Amino acid sequence: MADRMRQDERVAATREALLSAAERLFAERGVYAVANRQISEAAGQGNNAAVSYHFGTKVDLVRALVRRHAEQIEGIRARLLAEIGDSADLRDWVACAVRPTTEHLEALGHPSWYARFIAQVTADPALYAIVTEEFSVAAPSMRVLQDGLNRCLPDLPAEVYAERSAMTRHLITQMSVERERALADNAPTSRATWHDAATGLIDAIVALWHAPVTRVP
Repeated sequence: MADRMRQDERVAATREALLSAAERLFAERGVYAVANRQISEAAGQGNNAAVSYHFGTKVDLVRALVRRHAEQIEGIRARLLAEIGDSADLRDWVACAVRPTTEHLEALGHPSWYARFIAQVTADPALYAIVTEEFSVAAPSMRVLQDGLNRCLPDLPAEVYAERSAMTRHLITQMSVERERALADNAPTSRATWHDAATGLIDAIVALWHAPVTRVP
């Protein structure tokens, strides 16, 4: 029994090392620019087949990386949604869209690579579908968030709602990337903390949702 436990601990440690190495390399270079052999080497594994053995394909590895963070982000979002209840204030709902990511990044410390990793995978249509699928499974609170936004914006045309949802997603991702990269490089940041950075994002995204809609003939 003790031997089996030690073996399980070694396997878990190896998987974690591979995930951490893959996330960093994917964030820095892009998913398809990184070979499994490079991930194994970066994780300190002598076996070049370690990634395939523990995860299968590169797509399976990306899926595991997304899942690694999705549950933690979902926990933060669920807590924030419980705190605002049935609020009619758009800003409350926007905060529930922004702060789960920024709180998670703050908890990771720095350097971190999650924001840059997500930016890399969501730029690829096939990998973006995986991210969407994993978050739909791990994040049931997203439906609550979308319903809350809808209630605050009852007159917004469906196509404009979809467009501004995409803008919101890109703003959260790219501004998180900018701050994460700056922290990793010890470069100046416009806000002192992730909490303050989230506040600035919320300000901008609330204004985005309230922006006038130009009717195109």
